[in-house]
Amino acid sequence: MKSKQMSHLQRKKRVRRKINGTSQRPRLSVNRSLKHIYAQIIDDENGKTLAHASSLSPEVKGNADEGGKIKVAQSVGQLIAQKAKEHQIEGVVFDRSGYLYHGRVKALAEAAREEGLKF
Repeated sequence: MKSKQMSHLQRKKRVRRKINGTSQRPRLSVNRSLKHIYAQIIDDENGKTLAHASSLSPEVKGNADEGGKIKVAQSVGQLIAQKAKEHQIEGVVFDRSGYLYHGRVKALAEAAREEGLKF
C-alpha cells in the first residue's frame, strides 16, 4: 500500500514531465504546507529562480491574520504577479506540483491572473 507522500510524489513527477519553463515563458511553481504557501517563477533552461513569494514574505505576513489560508494564498498570488511584472514577465506555465487545482492553489492562480499574469 502506498503512502500519501509517495502518491503525491508520483503526481508531481507526472505533472512535471509535461511542463517545462523557458526564458520567454517561465514556470510558476506552487508548493504548500499545512501552514504556508509558496510560489516561484523559474526559468528551467538556465536553472534560475526569477521571482518568489510566500506567506512568509513581509508584504503578506502583515495581512496573514485576516481571513484564513485562502485569503493569504490570494495575496501571495497578487504578490507573485507584481514581482513578475517587475521582471517584464507576462506569461507563465502553471505548475501545480501534483496538488489538485482547488482551494489555496486555485486561489493563488486566480489572484495572479487577476493581476495580469497570463497562463
